[in-house]
Amino acid sequence: MGVQTQEYATPAAVPPVRLFKAMSLEFHNLFPKLVEIIQSIEFTEGTGGAGTIKKLTTVEGGETKYVLHRVDEIDETKFVYNFSIIGGTGLADTLEKVSFKSQLVEGPNGGSIRNVHVDYFTKGDYNLSEEELKAGKAKVEGLVKLVEGYLLANPDY
Repeated sequence: MGVQTQEYATPAAVPPVRLFKAMSLEFHNLFPKLVEIIQSIEFTEGTGGAGTIKKLTTVEGGETKYVLHRVDEIDETKFVYNFSIIGGTGLADTLEKVSFKSQLVEGPNGGSIRNVHVDYFTKGDYNLSEEELKAGKAKVEGLVKLVEGYLLANPDY
């Protein structure tokens, strides 16, 4: 098994407390409303804290897939949300798991910056291509921007 790492920071125009609530604490309620391909997110183990496993089911191009999302750590005071994709039909055959460590910090003008560290645990001697790494980063940054847009349009959320 190999490990490939990526780090990046995504700015958002909403405060960390709001973005953290939406992307971490309310993820299972909000994302099926915002992301068209997400059919459902259900708890299979736990109640939301560390150790919780969520099954995220998607339908894309008529094909249903799922991934298992394990919550590794939540720290509401430091805006830390760490999780891993640990299995499912939506996890690429070349990957054992993908672990995300994220922290929101204060950004300029009352906004925030979402710092992300991703570890891709590959099977055998497989190495992710630059295109695969860019696509993974683009997905995560796209989700941040999607949630940011929702929060800006819904200031009471």
